[in-house]
Amino acid sequence: MGQAALMDEKLPEITEGFLLGGRVSYAQPRTGYRTGIEPVLLAAGVPAKRGERVLEAGCGAGAGLLCLAARVPGIVGVGIERDPAMAALAHYNFRQSDTLTVETMDLLDLPPAPAFDHVFANPPWHRENSTASPDPGRDRAKRAPADLLEAWIETLLPALRPGGSITLILPAEQFARACGCLEAARAGKITLLPLWPREGIPARLALVAARKGRGGPARVLPGLTLHQGDEFSTAAERILREGAELPM
Repeated sequence: MGQAALMDEKLPEITEGFLLGGRVSYAQPRTGYRTGIEPVLLAAGVPAKRGERVLEAGCGAGAGLLCLAARVPGIVGVGIERDPAMAALAHYNFRQSDTLTVETMDLLDLPPAPAFDHVFANPPWHRENSTASPDPGRDRAKRAPADLLEAWIETLLPALRPGGSITLILPAEQFARACGCLEAARAGKITLLPLWPREGIPARLALVAARKGRGGPARVLPGLTLHQGDEFSTAAERILREGAELPM
């Protein structure tokens, strides 16, 4: 779908909000799939530099790319989104940017050309046989076939230039699968950064990163504790409100 077609696509009913403590203005659907903190944390872990090309797979309304561009001005960002209404909303959210664009397509149709320095994604991870969401958009964003994670990694790695980075946010039950698939696709320097809900509570999510064609041992970083009491921790506030980087 071209940019003109995106402009013709009817936007869902939206609410306006802000990310990174107000630095980013962001519209999202009033109902259905709404942004959590995952794309903000994910974007904080992408080691992009000014002028580099970055792909976000399954970008939804564009929160991840918006946060990354706020932290690293001058990146060239492309979002891939298969839902036409969400892609139109991402186009709306990118309207003030000359360097962020969105394409409406299934990620698995992405050409295997090494065009990007970095790719990142928050893949659907609910089991295919799990209870369906009553909202079709939310259901498509969350539920996935059994082999979807492997298919996404196998599609994203060929889109990376040699030495380029892939960064994923995943639930704990998928860590081993992701690492095995990254190694099979000849990505190395695998890094795991756990996201602890609170001190002393097992991590339910983590960032997993690797480099295409690079060797080196896997690493487990100290991780990020998200909450202290009923508030975000000081370290999480630096990421979520101030736009700090998560060194991967």
